[in-house]
Amino acid sequence: MTIHIGAEPGQIAETVLMPGDPLRAKWAAGRFLDDAVCVNQVRGMLGFTGTWRGERVTIQGSGMGMASMSIYANELIRDYGARALIRVGSAGAMQPDVHIRDIILAQTATSLSTPSSGIFREINFAPCADFGLLRAAHAAATGQGARVHVGGIYSSDVFYDERPDLNEIMTRHGILAVEMEAAELYNLAARHKVRALALLTVSDHLLTHEALSSQDREQSFGEMIEIALTAALG
Repeated sequence: MTIHIGAEPGQIAETVLMPGDPLRAKWAAGRFLDDAVCVNQVRGMLGFTGTWRGERVTIQGSGMGMASMSIYANELIRDYGARALIRVGSAGAMQPDVHIRDIILAQTATSLSTPSSGIFREINFAPCADFGLLRAAHAAATGQGARVHVGGIYSSDVFYDERPDLNEIMTRHGILAVEMEAAELYNLAARHKVRALALLTVSDHLLTHEALSSQDREQSFGEMIEIALTAALG
């Protein structure tokens, strides 16, 4: 048991899917896992462990933002032995050829700052995905006929951003989408020598201003979850 995760030793699988929304974790566990058991309810950040095609997997909410992601990823890795962590979340598209509900595989994650910035100090560390997970997720996505994009994303440390100039620069340099967690997840994966991938569904668009409803964000991302499970365990 840790400060933020109430699971007992052995209740967390080596493969962990991490949606930001704990209710998405509950929905995904109920839909995709056999014999799912709730292993964490601390602060309402729900986590469940069950099996998918006979393989153990945990689905644990991470909360919003890199600081929250850092707490849960650190504890999952250091205290529970997680070895593959896949963020399954939403993102805002920043390119005209990326559309609502498209799948994005984050090869790299750009950021202004992360919780790890104090460790890196003057170094501009470039966090990236695990290539094996990335390759497997791309194969799974194309096999399912999904519209999938592979490339760089931007992990913002604020949601209500007042820097349209920064968004324009990201778009001009080919950044596919913006979200709030992946860069720190990739930092921690590198530090602890585990595998990580951010697998995202486009929920809104910064250029067209299209957006999914909150209910759609919570319950309609099944394609992404199945791709993640197949990439990690299939």
